[in-house]
Amino acid sequence: MFIDFFYHLKSFKIPVSITEWLTFMSALENGFGNSTLTGFYYLGRSILIKSEVFYDQYDIAFKTYFENIKINELDFTNVMEWLKNAIARRELSKEDMEKIKTYTFDELKKLFEERLKEQKEQHNGGSKWIGTGGTSPFGHSGYHPGGIRIGGDTNNKSAVQIASERRFKNYRNDIMLDIRQMKVALKKLRILKNIGLEDQLDIDETIDKTCKNFGEIELIFKRSRKNNAKLLLLMDTGGSMLPYAELVDRLFSAANSANHFRDFQHFYFHNCVYDNLYIDSYTNETYPTPLLLKNFPSDYKVIMVGDAMMAPSELFMKGGAIDYYYYNEVTGIEWLNRLYNHFSSIVWLNPIKSHYWNHPTVKAIYKQIPMFELTVKGLEEAVGELVRRVA
Repeated sequence: MFIDFFYHLKSFKIPVSITEWLTFMSALENGFGNSTLTGFYYLGRSILIKSEVFYDQYDIAFKTYFENIKINELDFTNVMEWLKNAIARRELSKEDMEKIKTYTFDELKKLFEERLKEQKEQHNGGSKWIGTGGTSPFGHSGYHPGGIRIGGDTNNKSAVQIASERRFKNYRNDIMLDIRQMKVALKKLRILKNIGLEDQLDIDETIDKTCKNFGEIELIFKRSRKNNAKLLLLMDTGGSMLPYAELVDRLFSAANSANHFRDFQHFYFHNCVYDNLYIDSYTNETYPTPLLLKNFPSDYKVIMVGDAMMAPSELFMKGGAIDYYYYNEVTGIEWLNRLYNHFSSIVWLNPIKSHYWNHPTVKAIYKQIPMFELTVKGLEEAVGELVRRVA
């Protein structure tokens, strides 16, 4: 049932698995969709959509699939016109309220259809016709226990209207990252390897060997699987990066608090990497860049963060560093080249949108080091590049 809708979602590149689809079908079968298209819409979104990133695609897919479906509805256009202006509501005593007859839903539905066929004009304040301010079970601004409200203010909308609004269009894969999203993306950098001593009992192999030995127990041990991922974070600080300080702080917090890495280290630079990096950007405690290349093996995954915008002299000239009291013996572009050649996996995250990357120093850097936007999609692509380039 609805298998075409499953493939329709797939055509919009929404990652819906068979397990999720079967869960959705089971939920529908058990009545969780309330037998309405609106219920179907919300139930499908809650079960089939893994992330807010896909809300927009889901809304578009839902609208295009269901917008031409005709739902049989009673025509009460004239009635709605009559109900636009309500008269004052009648004040009823407790005794009057108790005398009003109540109906089951099926009885109400049947009565409503009869009233629509019979009623030819507007009625207000009565107890039978569809109107306002009375005790009829149909209308608004009146009183009836268990009646049907028609007209007046309502908050209800059809599912197709909800999907058409696409209220979640801001939840896209180009939104700025929060710490949770960063952690999820960085988690993909994990490398689980069997390392160390053979100190972990291999249950499956032990059972297999014991069976082959006709019941004589033989314990088989293996090396523990441990995370071998190591991350080095190099961050541009100060100057033109000040507007993005909070965003970079979130990235640092996510990486620093994550338990996905065997080792995590970080350093700072200003505009570009030169002969020294900074352990602390405030105290200006330095760490020689040649020492970094010596002490950090090539299997470290390196993420550089910066806007890459600077004067061309800062990138291409000796002594081009912006700090007046600092003279770099090696050009910035050469240091970036050395980093790229030393580390097997290195990327650059830029907080500025890619359509502004036409600046000469930005172009020179992203030709040297793979560059991605510091967004949800950009970080996921950068992580994919780091994993792909594992030696």
